Amino acid sequence: MADPDIFTAALDAIADPISGRGLIESGRAAPPRIKDGTASVILDVTGLSGDARLRVERAIKDGLAGLEGVAEVRVAMTAEKHTRRLLAVGSGKGGVGKSTLAANLAVALARLGVRTGLIDADIYGPSQPRLMDSEGRRPEARGQKLIPVPTRYGVPMLSMGHLVPPGQAIAWRGPMAGNALGQLIDADWGEADLLIVDLPPGTGDVQLTMIAKHKPAGALIVSTPQDLALMDATRAIDLFNQSSVPIIGLVENMAGYACPHCGEVSDPFGTGGAEAAAEALGLPFLGRIPLSIEIRRASDDGRPPASGGEAVAQPFLDIAGHVAAWLNPNAASKVGGF
Repeated sequence: MADPDIFTAALDAIADPISGRGLIESGRAAPPRIKDGTASVILDVTGLSGDARLRVERAIKDGLAGLEGVAEVRVAMTAEKHTRRLLAVGSGKGGVGKSTLAANLAVALARLGVRTGLIDADIYGPSQPRLMDSEGRRPEARGQKLIPVPTRYGVPMLSMGHLVPPGQAIAWRGPMAGNALGQLIDADWGEADLLIVDLPPGTGDVQLTMIAKHKPAGALIVSTPQDLALMDATRAIDLFNQSSVPIIGLVENMAGYACPHCGEVSDPFGTGGAEAAAEALGLPFLGRIPLSIEIRRASDDGRPPASGGEAVAQPFLDIAGHVAAWLNPNAASKVGGF
């Protein structure tokens, strides 16, 4: 029989889909047990999509089957009781790319194996149906609950843009907007463990209703580097702080523009402002997203850049990695557990 450390090393050489660390280091699996030629592995699949579970199971069987003394590999999957968490994406003002970030964050987290849904809570200016290529589709209902609209990016979603005709003004007072938000959040989200909530800009009725009735697990703030945007972002941060909603961090959008002809980088909105603000406020800085014609074109076409394999996807994937790590602070002993 081979040294038990060899089996442990082989299992830990397989990456956890969410943290990227080895299955044992991340807490996703315990060291395998070997008896009478059978290697048994207990795998915690909490927070993993069906596809991610199958990929990890296949990798375990492939990784252990070739080792000396192993004739069969058995994988037992376990999961904690299903709970669902909300993650709010906010900004102090409009026009800073909050909705683009929310859509791409949802897609990027889904690519990491997190079962993610997307709520367009910008009741008065819904844009997620365009960003996620689901315009013109209407959600069905089961009983008193809406059924989210599926997308080709593996992220179910709901938006007021699915419920009203395109271009129609939504002239609602605060209570009506709050009720609409409740319907979106309380929908039949199935197996989704995490809901990304794209908030309206500012600190108005929708934010207050969400915090009071559907308190998010954390909030991510988006700003451009310019001083005016950062002033407003600070107000959004203060609202969440007053409500004891943890701030995951700040993202700097429109951070530099590379000329497609000469390659020279300019900074029409300044540079480094959000990172400096994060440092001054004692908050994590999660990354920068450039001012890019590729991002604009892909978004207008309903192709979230995070769904692609090109370099334009990388900033969103990096930010999603930080968010996944924040969602799993005890990954060394337990990964998943949304």
